[in-house]
Amino acid sequence: MIELVSASRCTRCDICVYVCPVNVFDPVPDAPPVIARQGDCQTCYMCELYCPADALYVSPDADDGAIIDDTAAPAEQVLGSYRRAIGWAPGTQVKRTTDRSYELLKPH
Repeated sequence: MIELVSASRCTRCDICVYVCPVNVFDPVPDAPPVIARQGDCQTCYMCELYCPADALYVSPDADDGAIIDDTAAPAEQVLGSYRRAIGWAPGTQVKRTTDRSYELLKPH
């Protein structure tokens, strides 16, 4: 579930607003978007994946609780963590050379 939009990192591009398939965010003029319908979040990670500033955190477990202070050390570790994990973040290794998930679809 979406837990955090970092006001200090957000560039106000509103990409998260447009990529969210369930309309969780509301755009705010000259400000970061707000999480308006958190309960509707499907934990698809699209917003975190497409955020160019790593300003979002989607928790894989809705019971984790929100990170309130986006400047604290734990927030620095989780902001953009999904993009880094799959190799989309700048400076991360491209995973396609080691990804073998295609083998799941191979006939046996």
